[in-house]
Amino acid sequence: MHKVISNIKQFKEDFPNIDKNDEKRKALERYFSVHGVVKVVPTEKGAWPKLIYPNYSVLESKLKESREKKKVYSEKLGEWKKKYLSASMYHKVHQMKKFTEPLYWKHVAKTITDSDYRKDAEAVKLPAHLVSDKKWKPMVKMFVNDVDYRKQLSETVSTSMVYKKDRKVAKFADDQRDFRMGSAEKQIKELEEKIKQLEETESALKTLQKWARE
Repeated sequence: MHKVISNIKQFKEDFPNIDKNDEKRKALERYFSVHGVVKVVPTEKGAWPKLIYPNYSVLESKLKESREKKKVYSEKLGEWKKKYLSASMYHKVHQMKKFTEPLYWKHVAKTITDSDYRKDAEAVKLPAHLVSDKKWKPMVKMFVNDVDYRKQLSETVSTSMVYKKDRKVAKFADDQRDFRMGSAEKQIKELEEKIKQLEETESALKTLQKWARE
């Protein structure tokens, strides 16, 4: 008589003498956890029943589907890891790139020869190393070349409530980097967990394939 079973509790009730540490038992638990259903035929007492459904071909189809999902997740994982690395290396990369920017050297020269400029640059923590970043280069350029802009920015950073906790004009760059790293890290963890779950399911399906051939 065929038995259709959809959870491990029902399986244990129908086959109470099956070893709980058996590899097939663990595979079944995993299979049921992903909404799997089996159809079995009881054999002699204490022995494993014969697996009717899913058969080997059905299990192979499920394995193929799982591998395809894992491939997609793995590709996404690689992309998010690149994004995390890019964000984490943001300042280091621009610390190297700054040496190719004439504007950076103009800034360096002014910090050496102009004490007033140096004082303002230190006050706002000028992100001169970001001169190769198109988002920050215009601001650095204005600071280096326009005294009025420099003084206004210095005063704003010194007095504005916006900068009360952190007197750094480029704080947004750090916040943006941290946000990108945090977002990427979250995606990486989620994708790694999904891949892990798929691998556990694949292992269970392979064990069930062996059972299906018994």
